[in-house]
Amino acid sequence: MKFCKKYEEYMEGQCRNKKLPRVGLKKLKKILKKCRKCHQSRSVVGLSGDNNIVHDSSSCSQHQCSVCDGSFFPSLLKEMSEVVGSFNKRAQKLLELHLSSGFRKYLILLKEKIQGNHIALVQEGKDLVTYAIINAIAVRKILKKYDKIHYSKQGQAFKSQAQSMHIEILQSPWLCELMAFHINLRENKAKNGKALALFDGCSLVFKEGKPSLTCELFDSIKLDIDLTCSICLDTVFDPVSLTCGHIFCYICACKVASVTIVDGLQAANHKEKCPLCREEGVYESAVHLEELNILLSRSCPEYWKERLQTERVERLRLAKEHWESQCRAFMGV
Repeated sequence: MKFCKKYEEYMEGQCRNKKLPRVGLKKLKKILKKCRKCHQSRSVVGLSGDNNIVHDSSSCSQHQCSVCDGSFFPSLLKEMSEVVGSFNKRAQKLLELHLSSGFRKYLILLKEKIQGNHIALVQEGKDLVTYAIINAIAVRKILKKYDKIHYSKQGQAFKSQAQSMHIEILQSPWLCELMAFHINLRENKAKNGKALALFDGCSLVFKEGKPSLTCELFDSIKLDIDLTCSICLDTVFDPVSLTCGHIFCYICACKVASVTIVDGLQAANHKEKCPLCREEGVYESAVHLEELNILLSRSCPEYWKERLQTERVERLRLAKEHWESQCRAFMGV
């Protein structure tokens, strides 16, 4: 079965219960088919000697295809944005439910109409991961087809553009959280023999003492997320993911963003840059990775205990400095 048919069947099955955004593979393939016919007709005219018009592959490589550019990339960009927005929203609700307790958890269950048992949570997580992966594959295949027809690398260039716009679904911090969520649930239920996997091959591994989240997904997709903070060069503690996808310790991120831990990253200046990719405006919408924090605290108990003590001292010092400066400002000293 071709991927396009498999994708449409999957999305139709998902949309029976809930309306979900999708990549319009059929529509995009029709645009490319129209473009191919146009190029073929031009080539035939050129070979017959009636005209010298032939398909110029160099013009396509410069992203000047009049048939495709007005509809293909704008449509794909809009669809990718809707898909990643839906995925992030659903993943956030699921993980909020898993981490909540008491009356708050009851309110979430009542509002979202989600079952709160272990099996239901795992199934929802599995659906989310499958939704992310199959849409990522759909985007990859349609861009590959674009490059094949146009003899260009504009598809790959568009993929890089999507990553810089934070609409590449495999870069979503919520996918990292779902991976940690899966491992946490697996460890919680392993003793009872009731562990249900979200996806195979997902694990926390240590190489030379440095942790990373790895996951081998179907269709040759592999994720490898480094969990070493590039600022303090230690395992990330109280991790946050910036909108560019890079993960740091919360305190380290606050220092680089020139904000206090009291004000938080949302108070960062928009011109502050990520220390790795140098992209601006990546702090205001940073995501706290709570599931990852739980996973690392269980996997590195000795390091976590030591880091927790030093972190408390550092946070007290920074909070004291912050409020002293606020008092001096209020008193006009």
